[in-house]
Amino acid sequence: MAKLQDILYNVHLQAVIGTTNLDVKDIQIDSRKVTEGSVFVAIVGTISNGHDFITTASDKGAKVIVCEVMPPTLNEAVTYLQVKNTSEAVAHMAHHYYGEPSTKLKLVGVTGTNGKTTIATLLYKLFTKLGYKCGLISTVQNQIGNIVVPSTHTTPDAISLQALLQQMVEGRCSHVFMEVSSHAIHQHRTTAIEFVGGLFSNITHDHLDYHKTFDEYIRVKKRFFDGLPAAAFAISNLDDKRGQVMLQNTAATKYFYSLRTVANFKGKILENTLTGLIMTVNDIEVHFRLIGEFNAYNILAVYGAGICLGEDSQELLTTLSLLTGAEGRFDYVVSESKIIGIVDYAHTPDALENVLGTIKKLRQGNEQVVTVIGCGGDRDKTKRPVMGEVACELSDRVIFTSDNPRSEDPLEILKDMEDGLGSAAKRKYISIADRKEAIKMAVSLAKPFDILLIAGKGHEKYQEIKGVKHPFDDKQVLSEMFELFGK
Repeated sequence: MAKLQDILYNVHLQAVIGTTNLDVKDIQIDSRKVTEGSVFVAIVGTISNGHDFITTASDKGAKVIVCEVMPPTLNEAVTYLQVKNTSEAVAHMAHHYYGEPSTKLKLVGVTGTNGKTTIATLLYKLFTKLGYKCGLISTVQNQIGNIVVPSTHTTPDAISLQALLQQMVEGRCSHVFMEVSSHAIHQHRTTAIEFVGGLFSNITHDHLDYHKTFDEYIRVKKRFFDGLPAAAFAISNLDDKRGQVMLQNTAATKYFYSLRTVANFKGKILENTLTGLIMTVNDIEVHFRLIGEFNAYNILAVYGAGICLGEDSQELLTTLSLLTGAEGRFDYVVSESKIIGIVDYAHTPDALENVLGTIKKLRQGNEQVVTVIGCGGDRDKTKRPVMGEVACELSDRVIFTSDNPRSEDPLEILKDMEDGLGSAAKRKYISIADRKEAIKMAVSLAKPFDILLIAGKGHEKYQEIKGVKHPFDDKQVLSEMFELFGK
């Protein structure tokens, strides 16, 4: 148990009413979880405002309220702390409450639009094989060594994140690899955390429902690198046109990776087939199990991080050559009649273009490419027509379907996707709102050696419709349909 006054370091207090010489039992941002002796921090969120629940929290026994605006009526038994930004304040408070866990770990953050999960997962697998006990914080799952901890967000809230890092310290992890989302940076979830390094994959059109403009999205991503200390390393993709901009103000030591120009970590693809990549990494030829140009970039980022973390170059490449990628990232099954089914998380125009571009390079002859694609509800609507256009441009047949429609009407989402199509593209697609039926249709259309891409959901084991998560696994459904049609 910590003292309130001891966890307020770096919290910029604007007003204090009451005493800070109090024991802190726990810190909560959800008033429903408040119990006797809790500290309640009123977060101003995108959906609700914690200030509306201050009275509820104090009635439930909260002894401390942290807020941006003092409530009109004060409870004499409660200490009130006014701060400029409660999201930033809770990050610092949780960091100290849980014993500053990030300072006891080699914590590497990975940010960018696409590739975060694969890079973080590869780093986790790589360093585990090198003999370290590692932690992983990712979209797919969180892990403490071999123990899987359920994942609900790309980056957990500040309190959950610090608690998870403390568990990793207690579990004797030495290295932790963590996806850092733009939402997490903007909402200060990673504020106060000490990183030994950061990696940038790329930045493309995404999350404009939240950030409103692409420039703001870029600025938020860049803020992660701006906050790295001088002792850290920062690795960026030199082939991304914003790769240098990301690091221009960082105090960390800068490194770059590239397939196209001279860089600290330079790669060249020699062969790219369904059996993997043969490429040179800093002039050393290696065969990797991963497929596609986008994975060549991921390999270079991971290799660079390994070098910056002090590992031997040859050992890194040997171990990397044995690794497979993250679940739901170019994850494929081959049917008895040699139809290739690929499940991928691609849910942005750039990611979809990368996957379909990779498939195009893998084609041996006249195989047709059939793509099943949808767009998520209650998310960036501006990318929907672009997604539809990319799918039709790079596929022979396309089936538009539901992704996670959430609270939206699936038919309206499909209409938004159709709005991006020209007359030629319109001859290539059909719309089937039911995702299972869409996958069934794709399999029924496929002939031996054709390639089916089921895009958008990847590793997810559910489909969210009207607030309910229904069990749904693209890879499982695809396998069932192969069996159903005897293909």
